[in-house]
This record gives sequence, C-alpha cells and structure tokens, in this order.
Amino acid sequence: MARAATTSDAFNAIAEPQRREILLLLRGGERPVNDLARDLGMTQPQTSKHLRVLREVGLVRVRGAGKQRLYDLDARGLRPVHEWVGGFERFWSGSFDRLDDYVQELKQEKQEGPDDGDDQ
Repeated sequence: MARAATTSDAFNAIAEPQRREILLLLRGGERPVNDLARDLGMTQPQTSKHLRVLREVGLVRVRGAGKQRLYDLDARGLRPVHEWVGGFERFWSGSFDRLDDYVQELKQEKQEGPDDGDDQ
C-alpha cells in the first residue's frame, strides 16, 4: 500500500515527531536552519527537508536576512488540527466534570467518617 504524501496537509506533516519538535522550537521565535539542526541533532539537509514540508503545508514561513534564511512558526496552519481536536472538548470536559464529582463524593465520605454498620 502506498504511503500518503506528508505534504498533503497539516495532519500528515505533524505526524512526524521531528517536525513537531521543529514547531516547538519555533514557538520561541525565528531560527536559522543550522540552529534548528544543531538542537535537533540532525544534519542541515535533513532539517531543511522537514522545513520544506512544514512550509508547503503552511506551518512555517521563511524570510531572507542577509545570507541566512530564518524560519518562523505560522500557527494559522494548525487551525484544522485545532478545530478537529476541539471537537473532543465536550468529551474531555464531561470526563473531568465526572471525575471532579467523584472526588467530591470521596471527600464527603471521608469527612463523614467510616460507616461502621450501626445504623439500626
């Protein structure tokens, strides 16, 4: 079975752990490829390939600064991912609400003391 192109959308692009790491590094601001490569423990060509994929799906932008190319996060490209994950918010909110209710019940039972069975 053929593998889906990693450049088709943000979901495929961020499926690669090293690309997610690049996005994390770029949250701190613009970085040249050599700095990213050093921090990732990768070669410059490997890092450049990942940056190209991220740029093609709109997650990274690049600008020239003298002889350097500086890469920066373009989080707008993550909007489809954010919207998809946001669809699970109601599920998680409900789960946390139920957990909070359970914890409150346990606290109430602890305050009332152990049931010794003498309720006759």
